[in-house]
Amino acid sequence: MTTTSILTDGILYLTLAGDLIGSPDTQQLVASVNEYLDDAIVSCAVDLSNIRYINSTGIGVLVALLTKFRSRGGEMILINPADHPRKMLALTKLNNIFTVVADEATARQQLLTAAS
Repeated sequence: MTTTSILTDGILYLTLAGDLIGSPDTQQLVASVNEYLDDAIVSCAVDLSNIRYINSTGIGVLVALLTKFRSRGGEMILINPADHPRKMLALTKLNNIFTVVADEATARQQLLTAAS
């Protein structure tokens, strides 16, 4: 899995590609997010449009990240999950827990509104 992170207007944008499964990549993702949280960044948008496959460990990572942001009074939004991640979110009923939007502009608008 590859991860790209960009910080814009106090929002952390993560773009993930490949397979979101238990691996050193997911540990690096969590460590990277923790650094942003240490810098008081509490809004995050995660683009899942290029994730081919996600397993229970990958779902657990997303839940852990969501918990980290919400426990600090922030929010995390998922952007345009690909087919398999979308099915896994529905199967686990986590689509009721996560905010899922179609595009980055919608995520940005919701995160900026929530922060004000």
